Amino acid sequence: MPLNIIITIALLLLTAFVLSRVFTLPRNIWLLFISQPLVMSASPIIVFIGGILSSKMASDPSLATLPITLMILGVAAGSIPAAMLAKNKGRKFAVYTGLSCSLIAAIIAIVATKIALFELFCFASLLIGVAGAFIQQLRFAAIESSLNEEDVPKILSILMLSGVFAAFLGPEIALVGKDWLTSPYGYAGSFLLLIAFILCSMLIMLAFENPPVNEDKVVGEARDLTVIAKQPVFLIAVCTATIGFTLMSYLMTATPISMHHMQGHSLQETKWVIQSHIAAMYLPSLFTPWLVKYLKLKGLMLIGTAIYAIVAFIALSGNEVMHYWWALILLGIGWNFLFLTGTSLLPQSYHASERHKVQATNDFVLFGFQAVASLLAGWVLFNAGWHWVVLTSLPLILSLFIVVGFYHRHQKKLALKVEKQLR
Repeated sequence: MPLNIIITIALLLLTAFVLSRVFTLPRNIWLLFISQPLVMSASPIIVFIGGILSSKMASDPSLATLPITLMILGVAAGSIPAAMLAKNKGRKFAVYTGLSCSLIAAIIAIVATKIALFELFCFASLLIGVAGAFIQQLRFAAIESSLNEEDVPKILSILMLSGVFAAFLGPEIALVGKDWLTSPYGYAGSFLLLIAFILCSMLIMLAFENPPVNEDKVVGEARDLTVIAKQPVFLIAVCTATIGFTLMSYLMTATPISMHHMQGHSLQETKWVIQSHIAAMYLPSLFTPWLVKYLKLKGLMLIGTAIYAIVAFIALSGNEVMHYWWALILLGIGWNFLFLTGTSLLPQSYHASERHKVQATNDFVLFGFQAVASLLAGWVLFNAGWHWVVLTSLPLILSLFIVVGFYHRHQKKLALKVEKQLR
């Protein structure tokens, strides 16, 4: 096993040990922290090599981002089945269903790359996305593992932090295993190495226990989804996470192709930018518990939106490696703040017995829009260029500022209501 991968896994285990001594949280949290990045590394592999590999296999180069789009579409399509399966069979059963799906997808990807069949590679990417829907549900399993509502931002930050290790493992797995198996364009062995990591994740999750949730702890009867969706806090939570995720996917999907295929930057430089971006998506989670404490979720949302505006300015400034690097670094940080805000607000919109349908709806909307964005990224990039990809992202940034204003007004109304009740 290459030294870089060994060091990354050692740091993952060390970080889990140190954090478990700092924060007193249920064992489930630490099991998820260790196992999640091992299987999450599948997504960075597709993001990193999917477009590059597909540009060689596909008959039309503009379809190069299709595997990434299908992966995200798979997450959207799998979000409702994943939530319903967790509801009927328990979180652990749902987790193993997702891991099994990821394993099958990796095997199919090996075959697809060996015979250079673009359509089969697209199908493997779709299955990786479906598996990803089950992995995304782990954040809700983590929330349910703690009975203290005040620990939610802290738990989410810790779980998101583990994504840093997936950021490094994914591209390293892609490059290390690139030539392990013979194939026309390489990378078949990358998915063979991925299988080993998925199996390790399966072994770790044997110790996972279904979190206890009191279904009877409900104020009134379970409400219809249309009633829940009309709540301001639900709309703010879904819009914040969805717009933040959509914009991040739109720019990230286009970056490897723009850098390597169009601007001629090396594969190593492209890998470095993508690794840095994915690390930036999760590394801020070291500090977000304290940021939430002092800035509150409203402040975190505003900063995340402002960072997205800076991303657009940098991305429009040039096409050198450092322009891409700074833009993608800040894009990751902004995404972290917005996704944490949206996910932390969502539980405020539902009761215990309503959680599965609300979580499923949230993820379906979120990843559905993300899939559309990733497909549009390839089309805009090949037809108009990188600068137009960035320019067309500006309306999304503006809409985020509108959501921030809506949240600020909602908070003021709540404060006035409480003040009246105290009089």
